Amino acid sequence: MKEIIKLENIKRDFKVGDETVHALRGVSFTIYEGEFVTIMGTSGSGKSTMLRCINLLETPSSGEIRFHGSDVAAGKLNANAYRAKVGMVFQSFNLFPMFTAVENVMYAPIHIKKIPRSQAREEAMELLDRVGLAERADYYPGELSGGQQQRVAIARALALHPDILCFDEPTSALDPELTGEVLRVLRDLADRKTTMIIV
Repeated sequence: MKEIIKLENIKRDFKVGDETVHALRGVSFTIYEGEFVTIMGTSGSGKSTMLRCINLLETPSSGEIRFHGSDVAAGKLNANAYRAKVGMVFQSFNLFPMFTAVENVMYAPIHIKKIPRSQAREEAMELLDRVGLAERADYYPGELSGGQQQRVAIARALALHPDILCFDEPTSALDPELTGEVLRVLRDLADRKTTMIIV
């Protein structure tokens, strides 16, 4: 199988006053194309920090993160181009409140990939249909339920055709009855052999 992401002895330390907090203590694993990987642990065990390191939102204190064999932290990869290939779905959705659902999904393809607006909208509508929200395309985030907002966030992450999707507790901010909506989308992604890591 094709290797997508490889972590080698990743450590992340934080200074809190005079003390050093070890958020990550030598994490190593490999994710291959088409794998669906779930990492479990107690709150505060470093799961989100690890995802933020993978996405370059945090810098590891030591260790290596390799993407298709290239060291991510070596400064040879353009961070924005890298993040386009390593999609991130946050537990708090992080949608642009001033944009409709379809505009949220269109934003990155237009501004990062520079694709025409008409093409971006067509592709965004296909993705919203895939997550069951085509009929809510022109709704603003404030007009959507939490489960619907998270599904828009998933469609937005898919819009750049990433090699891997990282999910940071994607259902933790949702009521139990809304969790099923997101889990159905995740199950569909897994069935399509989308490479994913969920914490």
